[in-house]
Amino acid sequence: MANYLVVGGTHGIGKSLVEQLLLNKHQVWFTGRGESHDELPGSNGITWAHNTEFPMHELPEVLDGIAYLPGTIELKPFHRLTMEQFQEEMNVNTWGAVQILQNCLGLLKKSSHPSVVLFSTVAVQTGMPFHSSIALAKGALEGLTRSLAAEWAPLIRVNAIAPSLTVTPLSEKLTGSAEKIESGAQRHPLKKLGTAENIAQMAHFLLTDSSAWMTGQILHVDGGMSSVRV
Repeated sequence: MANYLVVGGTHGIGKSLVEQLLLNKHQVWFTGRGESHDELPGSNGITWAHNTEFPMHELPEVLDGIAYLPGTIELKPFHRLTMEQFQEEMNVNTWGAVQILQNCLGLLKKSSHPSVVLFSTVAVQTGMPFHSSIALAKGALEGLTRSLAAEWAPLIRVNAIAPSLTVTPLSEKLTGSAEKIESGAQRHPLKKLGTAENIAQMAHFLLTDSSAWMTGQILHVDGGMSSVRV
C-alpha cells in the first residue's frame, strides 16, 4: 500500500484517478477548491486553491506519488487575450504545480519509489488555433517535466500526460451536448473523445511501479490526434 496525493481530485480525471488508486488498496489524499469532499474509505479530502498556502500538516509523513491535475480551457483569439488571462493560465497550470512539488519534495524523498505525474495538452505538440494561452502554460509544464526528471533521477520519476479533448466537467463548453461530442469525435482518428477513465488509467500506470522504468516522458493519450492522419 502506498500514499498518493491527487491535486484536483474531486471531479473528472482526478476523481477517477482517486477511485482507481483506492480500488488498488492505496491511501489517497486529494484536494478540491472548497466543494464538499466525497471521501471514500482510504481517502482524505483537503481544501486548497492554487493561490493559497498548502496545508502541509494534513499530509502523511511520506508520499509515494503526486498527480497534479488542475487545468483551464481559455480558448480565444490571441489578440483578445489579456495579460491577466495569460497569467491566470500560468498560475493554475504551472505555478500551482511548482508550488506543490517544492512543498512536497521532502515527503517524496522519504519514499523508496516516488513518482510525479503532470498534465499537459495535445495543443503543445500540435498547433491549434485559439490555444495560445493554454499551450504556453502547458508547454512550460512539459519543460518542467523533463528538467525535473533529469534533476531528480534516479530517485523520483517524473512524467506527463498530454490528452486531447476529454469529456469532463472542465470541457463542458465543448462537450456539453451529443452534437458537440460527435463533432469533436470526428476530428480524431479514433472517431471518439477520451473519457476521464481513459486518462486516469494512464495516470495510475505512471504513478505506480507498473511504469518503474519510465521517466521524462510526455505520453500522448489523444485518440491519435498528435500523430495520425486518416
